[in-house]
Amino acid sequence: MDATYQLNGGFKPTLKRFADLDGPDYFPTPKWATHALIDNEKFEGDIWECACGNGAMSEVLERTGQTVTSSDLYDRGFGEPGVDFLSSSRRSANIITNPPYNSAEGFVAKGLKSADRKFALLLRLAFLEGGNRQRTIFATNPPSRIWVFSERITFYPAGAVAKGSGTTAYAWFVWDKAAPSASELKWLPLGYKARHA
Repeated sequence: MDATYQLNGGFKPTLKRFADLDGPDYFPTPKWATHALIDNEKFEGDIWECACGNGAMSEVLERTGQTVTSSDLYDRGFGEPGVDFLSSSRRSANIITNPPYNSAEGFVAKGLKSADRKFALLLRLAFLEGGNRQRTIFATNPPSRIWVFSERITFYPAGAVAKGSGTTAYAWFVWDKAAPSASELKWLPLGYKARHA
């Protein structure tokens, strides 16, 4: 574990997601963050959670009533291990995940090819910035909807006690094959953290 996550005997909220916890960049997604997506986006057809970690997101996605397939490059005790999303030939109607941030651009490129209906990534809001992403992603394949979190998400290593609040803004980036090519900016309602903690 990255020693900077210990501060005066306790875990601090993550400012950077680079710790190596059972495989690179492993931070389980708080369940309430996934509830915010499925309450505001409807998914028809099967869902592939392709970086499932310990299943935190997959367990919430099952509440959609759709078939959920879970996989991960690493074995974290949930889903099918050893599946590299970036080189997989698997397809799905929908793909939903919280990707390793050092691979986010690759996940976008691959997800656009592998999802038949919708593709949703939980990313820092700052993913919108940057000349390279503007040229390689947003100029040709802008997200259909960007759901901005009104409440901050704090990512903790698995097993850590969740305290405090994060300092980074996050959003769900949704590419919808049935939507117009323009991007729509939306804000998620308050209260998910309290209802689904």
